[in-house]
Amino acid sequence: MPPQVSGTEGYAAEADSLFVRYESIPSDEAHAAVLHLLPRTPARVLDIGAGTGRDAAWFARLGHRVVAVEPTDALRLRAMQLHASPAIDWIDDSLPELAVLATRDESFDLVMLTAVFMHLDETERRRALPNIAARVARGGMLIMTLRHGPVPQGRRMFEIDPESIIVPARLLGLNLELHRRGSSLTAENRAAGVTWTTLAFSKPR
Repeated sequence: MPPQVSGTEGYAAEADSLFVRYESIPSDEAHAAVLHLLPRTPARVLDIGAGTGRDAAWFARLGHRVVAVEPTDALRLRAMQLHASPAIDWIDDSLPELAVLATRDESFDLVMLTAVFMHLDETERRRALPNIAARVARGGMLIMTLRHGPVPQGRRMFEIDPESIIVPARLLGLNLELHRRGSSLTAENRAAGVTWTTLAFSKPR
C-alpha cells in the first residue's frame, strides 16, 4: 500500500459522508464570493484537491476544460464515475510538489484550491506555493479558501494567517484581488465556530 499523502488523513474513511455533504452544496453557492472573478469564456481550469468532483463538474458544465488533481483514491475514482465528462482530466497528484502535473508543463487561466491549503504545515506551504504559482497562466487567477476553527477528529489541519500567504504570493508575482472572511455555509460548522477566508490572486499578463 502506498504511503498516505500528508494532509489527506481521514478523507478515505469518510468518503461516503463527504460525497453526501459536498455534493449537497451547489458550487455557485460555495464560491459566491468569487463568481465575479471566474472566467467568462471557455478557459483552462486546474482544481487542486478536487475531492468529490463537484466543482470540476461545475466548471465543465460552464464550458471550461478542467484538470482535477486528487490524491485520495476513495474520492478520485468515485468522482470520475459520478461526474464522468470528457472535459475533465483526472490526475493522481498532490501538494506540495505537484510532481505529476509539473511533467506536463501546463498553465491555467484559473487555479482553485478549495479547503486544501490548511492541510499543509508551514514547511509544506512554503514548498507548495511556488509550485502552485507556476501553474497560473499570465492573466490568470488563483483562488483559495482556508478553514478556521476546531479541527475535526482524525483530520490534519493548521491555522493559517492569510498574510503568511499574501506576502510570499506577492513575491511570486501574484497580485491580491480579494481577501474575505466569512461564515460557513453549513449550520453544523457555524455552530462549531468555523469560519473561512477566501483569497484571490491575479497574475499580470
